[in-house]
Amino acid sequence: MRDTQHDTDLTLTPGAEAGGPSTVLARLEEFFDAVPRFSATAEEHGPFTLFVRTGPGWHYYARPRLGGDGPFTAADVERVRARQRELGAPESFEWVHETSPGLRAPIESSGLEVHEHPLLVLELDGPSAAAPAAENDPKVRVLTIDDPLLPSAVTVPHLAFADPGTQVGVAGPEQLADATRTAIADGQVTRMIGRMEAGRTVVVAIAGPDGLAVASGCHQPVGDVSEIVAVATLPSLRRQGLARRVTAQLVEHARTTGIRTVFLSASDDAVARIYESVGFRRIATALIAEPAAEAATS
Repeated sequence: MRDTQHDTDLTLTPGAEAGGPSTVLARLEEFFDAVPRFSATAEEHGPFTLFVRTGPGWHYYARPRLGGDGPFTAADVERVRARQRELGAPESFEWVHETSPGLRAPIESSGLEVHEHPLLVLELDGPSAAAPAAENDPKVRVLTIDDPLLPSAVTVPHLAFADPGTQVGVAGPEQLADATRTAIADGQVTRMIGRMEAGRTVVVAIAGPDGLAVASGCHQPVGDVSEIVAVATLPSLRRQGLARRVTAQLVEHARTTGIRTVFLSASDDAVARIYESVGFRRIATALIAEPAAEAATS
């Protein structure tokens, strides 16, 4: 699920002690509703909340209204899509299947394509809490806003997500250096600095021999829940355990700053198995709906 900015003091309602999936999913729903409100206004459209961005950066999406249980119809979906077209925003919906099981059918009947992503959590409190061990490795560090690694750390995910999967890819330090200059010029690094200063994003990166980040990732806390996002390795350096080291440091930082629950949406089952091997557990399926690629480009 995706992310935000804007100076708003939002906290999550304290939940029960870590328990079954329904308890955790309820807390995640509060997180999903809170995060976009930092940099978006919320419009209510029947059973949906549509988040409309208020500044630069990425567009948002529609979600089931917090606390609502539908019912959802294709007509409801089309009304939201019409509003998104009016705004020039992507016709995009995000939700958790187990929380809103009745939504997929009307979404698909409206012509949108649904993508499935394993949703995994890691509880950081209680006697059974487990987490990947963070090594005492000076190359893996939590970045400050003036860290020279930050611009390339912001850029690594763009190269990685352009070449998805876990196999070794082509993009290496030369491509990263070029892309980093672009990220600086178009304001991506400045926006990240703003998020870091506001305490909404923590960035971890691994330094390479050329002074650029070779892997990076973020966690985004709201209250005592945080989402791990954008964990990525420079494609030419995959399959060396770099993403695991970044994840371990993100989890350790979350633990030491009072986070009770961290979660993430994996791109596919293969990636989910990597996170399960270090202590995360799959509890649900996150769904993203958008026009099919051929329709979006026609």
